[in-house]
Amino acid sequence: MLDEFKKFAMRGNVVDMAVGIIIGGAFGTIVKSLVSDVIMPPIGLLLGGVDFSDLFVTLKEGAIAGPYTTLAAAQEAGAVTISYGLFINSVISFLIVAFAVFLLIKGINNLQAEEAEPEEEVTTKDCPFCMTSIAIAATRCPNCTSTL
Repeated sequence: MLDEFKKFAMRGNVVDMAVGIIIGGAFGTIVKSLVSDVIMPPIGLLLGGVDFSDLFVTLKEGAIAGPYTTLAAAQEAGAVTISYGLFINSVISFLIVAFAVFLLIKGINNLQAEEAEPEEEVTTKDCPFCMTSIAIAATRCPNCTSTL
């Protein structure tokens, strides 16, 4: 049974899928950091010093009454919140990952299109009388003058 599992695990598709999942997880972490640490701070600065990770709406106050200055303070107090700032960060992360996947698929499709050789369009035919090559639309052979 262990040998069967080894054969299954070492097949090309399983190994490729595992590598893809590992790289995808690492890429997701990089994109999350890109959004929260590089993209959103300048956008927040342009919007008047807004920290998107601290944008939230309090639905119900916790044990300690609000107002809460940060999302962490609200969660520590046990307040029920809608964290729409974190949602905005997640949407931007998703859009970046989706765009990267789109570019990857587009590149793969271009490589596959280059590999496939296009079929040549037939533009000539042979005259059945003199066997010379003539245009496909010809109605009379220019060599032997036979009507086609």
